[in-house]
Amino acid sequence: MSEALARILDAASHGRFPPPDGSTTVVRQPSTRDAGVLAFTAHSVVFTDEDPRWVRDTLAAAPGDPLAATMNPHFLGALLARTGRHMNTIDLLTVAPALPGAPELELREIRDPEHPRVARAMKYRDEVRAWGAQGGVLILGRGVAGRWETAIEVTEEARGQGLGKRLARAARHLVPDTVVWAQQSPGNARSVRTFQAAGYRPVASEALLVAG
Repeated sequence: MSEALARILDAASHGRFPPPDGSTTVVRQPSTRDAGVLAFTAHSVVFTDEDPRWVRDTLAAAPGDPLAATMNPHFLGALLARTGRHMNTIDLLTVAPALPGAPELELREIRDPEHPRVARAMKYRDEVRAWGAQGGVLILGRGVAGRWETAIEVTEEARGQGLGKRLARAARHLVPDTVVWAQQSPGNARSVRTFQAAGYRPVASEALLVAG
């Protein structure tokens, strides 16, 4: 496994970002499953097993602002076509430090691998664990480059009561690492506000290329 991306993510989680010099770093995929693009402030990271020369030539041909070339539909479409992958959306990538002790929210662990949220998480993450609360679900698992990621779901009838924030904060108590990552679609303002209220800070935008 290439550890280059893991090192970049670890540094970013502690506030040490790539230089904002307008350049693009190309590294190998951390695993067969995970390929994609990270866009930090004025610096991008493309993690793919494709030829780095092809990546740079395609970026140079992308129309528009060179600083935004890695997230330009022209480049992403070309990368998807070349790799035979697809993508769901461009996410806001956020991170929060772990918290000591047990979560304040009462949770019960979900051990059913057929649970819809668990089954979905297992397509994208390893070592998946899940917990349920009245009106919500919390997922933890190892995602891109082995990082610990969380995702939450709140039922419609339980929304507007702060449950999402408490679930997101609970993940910071449960994660077996120093930090926990989370992705939110930028258009899902409710989710973005929830995670930021729970102490998660924006790090980058991320486009994941999904195989199959």
